[in-house]
Amino acid sequence: MKEQNFSNHSRIVPLFHYVISIASLVLIFCSALTLYRHYNLGWGLMIPSILLLGSVTLLLVAFMARGFALKAQDRAIRAEENLRYFAVTGKLLDSKLKLGQIIALRFAPNNEFVDLAHLAVEKEMSPKEIKQAIKNWKGDYHRV
Repeated sequence: MKEQNFSNHSRIVPLFHYVISIASLVLIFCSALTLYRHYNLGWGLMIPSILLLGSVTLLLVAFMARGFALKAQDRAIRAEENLRYFAVTGKLLDSKLKLGQIIALRFAPNNEFVDLAHLAVEKEMSPKEIKQAIKNWKGDYHRV
């Protein structure tokens, strides 16, 4: 895997972001079109309605599953960064830090981490600003 930095740290999962998303949208469109045609022809609407409902449900399940996984990873990152801060300083992270800021701080190496955490609170830095302030990027190759 190539080395991470600010410009390439975002992660795209092609099977999810392209294949499943696009296939689900095509399925929803086709099932909605079938429902519309059946309605105009006066045919039964039960099967096309079930197909449309199942298609929408499939898309929602895919996005909810992705969201749940990201939430779990966010909680793990918060715990890891709190432990890292505690190991370096003997104190817990400032409670004023927002989750997005903590997630951004995970890319900072230990020698920049503490100062950047303090700066993030003082200047109310956005996650993007925190990431841009990092001099020696520490990649996170485990997030999906």
